[in-house]
Amino acid sequence: MKKLLLTLSCLAFVQLVLAQKLDKMHWFNEPEKWDIKNNALSMFVTPQTDYWRISHYGFTVDDAPFYYGTYGGEFEVKVKITGNYKARFDQMGLMLRIDQQNYIKAGIEFVDGKYNLSTVVTHKTSDWSVIKLEKPAPFVWIKAVRRLDAVEVFYSFDDKEYTMMRNAYLQDNTPVMVGMMAASPDGKGFDAQFEHFSVKHLPDARRLKWLEDNADQ
Repeated sequence: MKKLLLTLSCLAFVQLVLAQKLDKMHWFNEPEKWDIKNNALSMFVTPQTDYWRISHYGFTVDDAPFYYGTYGGEFEVKVKITGNYKARFDQMGLMLRIDQQNYIKAGIEFVDGKYNLSTVVTHKTSDWSVIKLEKPAPFVWIKAVRRLDAVEVFYSFDDKEYTMMRNAYLQDNTPVMVGMMAASPDGKGFDAQFEHFSVKHLPDARRLKWLEDNADQ
């Protein structure tokens, strides 16, 4: 019984630490309705908001909800996303952001009644790539790995087998705002939930190489 109580206490402590970590993050464009419960972020996405710069459409917008922490160096970030998508371009997922002109957002985007794995990469101007899903997915895991000057973006339906959806440039040796974003450019908003958000530090590959090369000095 004591072991069981100790195990439960440890689990409760871990959940508390994770919840506190989520609570300590920051809003950029805070939505009117949001909540954190059981280490999950829920929000009603602000209507007619988005992140996009110039290309194809000729406008720049930077006004969608984004809940983030700031990280330097190399890392892996992932999250489980579930959305009640309703209107064209309703979207949610991860965002890695240096500033208004340099960011990557990746997740699910609802277009013409279809669910798409979507990535937007912005360096002064935005580009957009999609992978259409054959059928709606109740949830998707999105993962991004930042190594040196590149970010690899992956998706998964079970948090076990991941498939790459994009490899994109992101400036090296620069702090990055990392977190969860959602937007409803053409709609009236929707309910979005983010679960199991985590960021794992990855040792700097160049430092490890230097240490290996200079081990005997």
